Amino acid sequence: MPPTGRAASPPLGGRWPAGPQVSGRLRGGPGEGRAARRLGAVSDSDPFEEIVAAETDRDPDLAVIEAGSRTLRTQSGPPRADIPARPEDPEVDKALREVEGELATRWGETKLEPSVSRITALMDVLGEPQRSYPSIHITGTNGKTSTARMIEALLGAFELRTGRYTSPHVQSVTERISLDGAPISAERFIETYRDIQPYVEMVDSQQEYRLSFFEVLTGMAYAAFADAPVDVAVVEVGMGGSWDATNVIDGNVAVVMPIELDHTDRLGTTPAEIATEKAGVIKQGATVIMAQQPVEAAQVLLKKAVEVDATVAREGLEFGVVSRQVAVGGQLLTLRGLGGEYPEVFLPLHGAHQAHNAAVALAAVEAFFGVGAQRAEPLDIDTVRNAFAAVASPGRLEVVRRSPTVVLDAAHNPAGARAAAEALGEAFQFSRLIGVVGASGDKNVRGMLEAFEPVFAEIVVTQNSSHRAMDADELAGIAVEVFGEDRVQVEPRLPDALDAAVTLAEEEGEFAGGGVLVTGSVITVGEARLLLGRG
Repeated sequence: MPPTGRAASPPLGGRWPAGPQVSGRLRGGPGEGRAARRLGAVSDSDPFEEIVAAETDRDPDLAVIEAGSRTLRTQSGPPRADIPARPEDPEVDKALREVEGELATRWGETKLEPSVSRITALMDVLGEPQRSYPSIHITGTNGKTSTARMIEALLGAFELRTGRYTSPHVQSVTERISLDGAPISAERFIETYRDIQPYVEMVDSQQEYRLSFFEVLTGMAYAAFADAPVDVAVVEVGMGGSWDATNVIDGNVAVVMPIELDHTDRLGTTPAEIATEKAGVIKQGATVIMAQQPVEAAQVLLKKAVEVDATVAREGLEFGVVSRQVAVGGQLLTLRGLGGEYPEVFLPLHGAHQAHNAAVALAAVEAFFGVGAQRAEPLDIDTVRNAFAAVASPGRLEVVRRSPTVVLDAAHNPAGARAAAEALGEAFQFSRLIGVVGASGDKNVRGMLEAFEPVFAEIVVTQNSSHRAMDADELAGIAVEVFGEDRVQVEPRLPDALDAAVTLAEEEGEFAGGGVLVTGSVITVGEARLLLGRG
């Protein structure tokens, strides 16, 4: 029988909010261990009203990007790693490789036919598992995964059982489907795939195109969540929104992270065109939590909200970051939520962008519980603090080695690179930073390199094992134009690139502040993570 699950349990001992609302509608208006980290305030504790003015003055690119850190935190101990290694049992490993091989025969994530007809057909034969729990649906250009992790942590702290679906993965495909804050086991991944495989093949036989890799994984996630069963699903879109495979859910809360130019060949060449696709996650009567947006994107999103009678809360108006201070291992925040102010919230991630991600995550969870509509009081402050203190975001400014410090960050577009560069300058005191960059050929590589140019003393260009990887020599040609020939080294093999970068960083001497940043692609970061012993 296909998995169908059960109705989710109500939160906080009550009943599910009947369509969570926000009060009001469309309201207008290094190295670590070598050089000491900077401590002290980044900005004074400004009145919340100043956020409105700051919204138009601050460069939105720097506040929206998914990046973070896994450095030591000052509370609750270090974050637990949740990037699974290969199964130790050889039989399980063999079975997982068989499943991975079968999935690899399908269309990859860069080849798609914009339609939800196939995933809709799969959900139908599975018994509509995605209808058995409420969902929070997250779209946008950058920041989705980090924000999803924060939302998951908050919901879990309030004793709800969560399912999280994110992409892409850093090292293992099993990372994409999480239950209770941890990736499902290889055994469960295999079992879920084999359970739905007959239904996948049934749909394949009836459709013009077979289900894609991403569509099958989406079906697996929704089935696994129903089978668990979860109380709430936190779902990140793969690309866009309206025709994304995840968009067969009716998200009670729709989260729109800042929209920038990415996947322009698929989504459009302007923020407004891209916003039109991403607005597809906004469903009838939903609550929309909207991060800071370019004006033309915000107009599109607000228009869609009016059309479907959705309630909107905007960062900088109804919620936001009141103040932030750099702290050892992260930052100390005061957040303004839909229900009031949340002071002294420690977030073990670096950068202003992660503070804004935290504000969005908090507002999304408040909206899910009906704060600002059904209930006037804020969420319990101690529970909120404990949840944020437990957040980790692997592969986002993650320190994986010291002496010299080696940091991994999955920035893969110009906006992500600018945010990572700013956060590095704020959180570390590298006197000499070496970049290791391996990028995908379909990205704005020049823009990304230009963002990193001010902070990299030298750059080692390389390539990862993906068929989408830009050739190292082609990448070097662009890098020479940005950095100059004397600052560029080419090492096509990633292990050689890491060795070369460490050697360059060590030229500063044992007690200097040399460091290495590996970036450019999630795949590059994942492969470096394995090479550096974090797999």
